Amino acid sequence: MSARSIPAPERLALRINDAVAVSGLSRSTLYKLQALGKLPSIKVAGRRLILREDLVALLRTGGGDT
Repeated sequence: MSARSIPAPERLALRINDAVAVSGLSRSTLYKLQALGKLPSIKVAGRRLILREDLVALLRTGGGDT
């Protein structure tokens, strides 16, 4: 089963476009939060990924105030 066949909300890690889709935040906001260190990301096989749990935690705490 490929990663693309798993719905974005069920994936452990999200690409930026998927994080935009499930969070309702814009790409620029997500990039800004990453640059500010408020939204951690990891690099795996040349891809920048956001762990779903980190995105959920950001949204729960309102830590996205930029």
